[in-house]
Amino acid sequence: MRSRVRIVLWSAVLVLSSAGLSLGDGEAKEPIVPELTPVPTMTATTVPADGDVNPYGVAFVPHGFPDGDVAHPGDILVSNFNNSGNAQGTGTTIVAVSPKGETSLFFQGSMAPGALGLTTALGVLRQGFVLVGSVPTLSGAVQPPGELLILDRNGKEVLSLVDATLLDGPWDLTISEEGERAAVFVSNVLSGTVTRLDLRVSKNDGVVVESLTQIASGYFTRPDPAALVVGPTGLAYDRDKDILYVASTGDNAIFAISKARRRQGDAGMGRLIYKDDAHLRGPLGLVLAPNGDLISTNGDAVNPDPAQPSEIVEFTTSGHFVAEMPVDTSGQQGGAFGIALARVRGEIVLAAVDDIFNTLEVWAVK
Repeated sequence: MRSRVRIVLWSAVLVLSSAGLSLGDGEAKEPIVPELTPVPTMTATTVPADGDVNPYGVAFVPHGFPDGDVAHPGDILVSNFNNSGNAQGTGTTIVAVSPKGETSLFFQGSMAPGALGLTTALGVLRQGFVLVGSVPTLSGAVQPPGELLILDRNGKEVLSLVDATLLDGPWDLTISEEGERAAVFVSNVLSGTVTRLDLRVSKNDGVVVESLTQIASGYFTRPDPAALVVGPTGLAYDRDKDILYVASTGDNAIFAISKARRRQGDAGMGRLIYKDDAHLRGPLGLVLAPNGDLISTNGDAVNPDPAQPSEIVEFTTSGHFVAEMPVDTSGQQGGAFGIALARVRGEIVLAAVDDIFNTLEVWAVK
């Protein structure tokens, strides 16, 4: 049953997804964050009937995705990391939020034999599949290595990928699709690495994993009493330049991996492009905007500042700060996590979670 909340003011037809974004003529060149209003265009709950909280991952369902029982093109999917008791790494649900602000259950995993802890690693393939990472806990301790689940358009699990080396704590991901081929870049929070999955995807054959390649490593990782674990998180891919950008939370910095789609070896941490202790507060989610800037959510687990909590920060790939604003106006720290961006009928739509109030915040920018 969908629970209706505030009405959103955009069409449901997605014409451009931020995953594997290609920047072309006619794209917006102005900064995005300065255009965001203090009050979002829409706010929707992310809490399903079982009470899961702490929303992490955010992903738009793109144009061309076949209609399922719950998810449809234009919806936004959100994964939950905690259960109803707010125990970290025990959430088992993904909700779908419609363009009208209606929330419904897309996926609910089984708690047996253990928890799931669905992470920021959430992405959608146009052929009708959803990928989500799991970093579960038991009695408050992380149970490595976790897994990467592949779900069909109706939220049914069709594949579970486990690899103690190459999928060691799938924490975030981004996808680049070309026909029946897809590259899925996954950040691993436990090993401090980034892995590329090369997939062949079709409606008839489903998802076939052709290879896994570690393309980056060396990012700072550690357990954290508040955030559970700190490590590389947000990924944003520029298909035109074949560059993968990595938000390394513990390093409080953004790095660039060249030749990310073609690379067959490990580039280490890559090239440092943005290190700004005045504005970065533990960068988490990351998206590439149509103007070529990067936008990151900051969760305050690193370099916290009570005067600058739960920030969305925009900066250029050449390392210049552009603008910032809080995900919510409550002044509390630790609210920002997953973020996603899409172009919808001439509008740029930015979606981010506020995991203090367990909501999805959406802004539409013309």
